[in-house]
Amino acid sequence: MAEKIKQALASIVVMTVFGLTVMKVKTPKVRLGDSTLTGFTYSAATPSFDTTFNTQIRVKNTNWGPYKFDAGNVTFMYQGTPVGTVAVPKSKAGMRSTKKINANLSLNTDALKNSSTTLGSELSGGVLTLTSEAKLTGKVELMLIMKKKKSASMSCTIQIDVSEKTVKSLQCK
Repeated sequence: MAEKIKQALASIVVMTVFGLTVMKVKTPKVRLGDSTLTGFTYSAATPSFDTTFNTQIRVKNTNWGPYKFDAGNVTFMYQGTPVGTVAVPKSKAGMRSTKKINANLSLNTDALKNSSTTLGSELSGGVLTLTSEAKLTGKVELMLIMKKKKSASMSCTIQIDVSEKTVKSLQCK
């Protein structure tokens, strides 16, 4: 009789640990990886810039099951006004892995033509600050039976060194 109680208690402990660790669904993370600029041109006199931004979009899944996410967008902005967008295709980040998506997009000031900004002073100062945002919605699947909806979101600040024509810093939350 005592042996059966020990087995039952051991089973309860194992199931509790399993339920609290493996079955806990965490929110995946989306971030920008290594980034470079190609063909960066600018004019401080008539405040404008044009470049190709090469980056890697990373969707990190720390769960014990795959994260299947729908198509989404990463939007790059200057003071809240979009200066470029890249589409993220529908895909899947495997169990405890990172899905890496290479992206090249054109960033330019066409959308800023009719708005008053401090772009000229930023370009003259040598550091251009952009932001980017993304939200990917999808489902984490556990044990082939349980599916939980999760949204991965990102907010990044990108500083571009105007004279060196390089990405000076990239910080994501």
